[in-house]
Amino acid sequence: MGEWQFPQSGHMERPSGVYYQTMNMTEINERLKTNDILLIPLGSTECHGAGQPTGEDTFLVTRMAEQVALKMGCTVAEPVWYASHPYAHLGMPGTIVVPEDTFIANIRAIIAGFWNTGFRKQIFINGHGDEEVIPLALHQFAKKYQVPCILISLHWPTVIHDYLKDKAHGGPFETPFQHACEVEGSYSLALFPEFMQMDKVVDTKPEGFLPPGHVDKGGEVYHAPIKGHEHIGLGGIEVLTYPEGVIGRPTLADAEKAKPGLNALLDYMCKLIDDILTRFPPGQLPPVGKMTMRDPDEIEALLKGPFNDGKHLYTVAYPP
Repeated sequence: MGEWQFPQSGHMERPSGVYYQTMNMTEINERLKTNDILLIPLGSTECHGAGQPTGEDTFLVTRMAEQVALKMGCTVAEPVWYASHPYAHLGMPGTIVVPEDTFIANIRAIIAGFWNTGFRKQIFINGHGDEEVIPLALHQFAKKYQVPCILISLHWPTVIHDYLKDKAHGGPFETPFQHACEVEGSYSLALFPEFMQMDKVVDTKPEGFLPPGHVDKGGEVYHAPIKGHEHIGLGGIEVLTYPEGVIGRPTLADAEKAKPGLNALLDYMCKLIDDILTRFPPGQLPPVGKMTMRDPDEIEALLKGPFNDGKHLYTVAYPP
């Protein structure tokens, strides 16, 4: 396991070669020759209480992606700040809810644009949930275009679920993983302490309508029979039940509690990238003959792109 040094500030507006949007086409075309994996952080804008930023989910995955990109030489796309939400979040001030069909269409369009540019290996780092939504976007893109690619939805809590548990279940935390809680606050303090105002955070007491053991408490780290997004009515809606915007005890947050899990997560992300590039070096994709039944000449033209005697992706379908 690596010992990562966690940042005191991010890279979104730095000319550091981390973010796609800060690079020009000369730099992008050179990058594609050495590393054609793109990390795309998916976050949200939602209430996280009195002392934690509304972009907490987004900053978590951008700071993770930045650290990995700096080590592995891949590229990060500026994040998607707005997401779909479960019914329980509807109506909560501070939370911006995007309808699922709109959100999915947006992700499909992002995939298409980056594929057309040359980033045909894309890892979406999911920082908000949406486990029931994001994979739909990936599969809808694949069904619509049927072109060789690697698309991955990586829900970061799933990767390190044991590190996110409370002490009663073998983890480092006093309380279970919920929302804007001790766990999320600890990871936020490790990755972006400059946005955390711990003197303002407040605690709440989690509640539900059924006894424990049925519904996962958050992040799907406990593997309960019913995931958080797989029910309606087994708990109250946020605006009525948790007007503070918090479920749990963020006052217990401590960056040191998060660092072992972060080390394991970032190590895994690096291994995933290394394994992909070892099997499929820059410019190489999974075998065309095993990925699509489109006409080989059509696929060859799309893979070449419009500036190399080929065609752009949207000759297959538009809108994305």
